[in-house]
Amino acid sequence: MNIHRNPLCGRNFEYFSEDPLVSGICASAMTDGVQCGNGTGTTIKHFACNNLEDNRKGSDSVLSERALREIYLRGFEIAIKKSQPMGLMTSYNLVNGVHSANNYDLCTQVARNEWGYKGMIMTDWTTTDSYGGSEAWMCPKVGNDLIMPGARSDEESMAAALAEGKLTDDDLRSCAERLINVILRTNAFKNSVPYRTRFGF
Repeated sequence: MNIHRNPLCGRNFEYFSEDPLVSGICASAMTDGVQCGNGTGTTIKHFACNNLEDNRKGSDSVLSERALREIYLRGFEIAIKKSQPMGLMTSYNLVNGVHSANNYDLCTQVARNEWGYKGMIMTDWTTTDSYGGSEAWMCPKVGNDLIMPGARSDEESMAAALAEGKLTDDDLRSCAERLINVILRTNAFKNSVPYRTRFGF
């Protein structure tokens, strides 16, 4: 769902559009089609401003709040408000100096509090590795529910943060609750119910 910010981005061919309105409508329509039946869902990505292929884990997308909201977040906002996708994947890059996977403003304040997002938020693969840049313990702290693919070092990071009081049981329980709500809508649960039915969309 990312916008063509750099003509050299190697994944431009995968993105819906240069227009956030078109991108949001396309993502919403695809999500509605996939999620109309029991047990299936979509994951929209990469949240947000993942507009470079080179140095994806180290690049910093620096932009004004107006540009961020009107261009780079608008498609995600449309898809979430209209269709409530099952998953939202954060990106590798930093947004104004903060890694997306560790970004409270993106994961909690914008997606959940402002847009009313009900699904799970997950990291991109290996973003918490030593070369990834994101702190594992900060992911659940900011509302990023699932670290992919997960490693022993992630567990150690969270255990240390719990012991130091930087991460709380409530942080982890909130993530677990959101993950359980997703599981109850998937084929892993024999009585799965479509998201629209569960939450009245």
